[in-house]
Amino acid sequence: MSSISKDSVIGDILDANRATAPFFLNMGMHCLGCPASRGETVAQACAVHGVDADKLVEDINTFLAAA
Repeated sequence: MSSISKDSVIGDILDANRATAPFFLNMGMHCLGCPASRGETVAQACAVHGVDADKLVEDINTFLAAA
């Protein structure tokens, strides 16, 4: 996976690159293995956790580009 969007499913992101987990943990999403969180989109998770989805997508894409 070379980049993500707000519509990307968190489980797919984690499956493609486990090193992205800290981005989700840092936003307060501590149950990355539970079925509900793995099926959420980035936008949905950010809405629940009060995080700017555009900023998170930008940060993860910067990380993925450097990997």
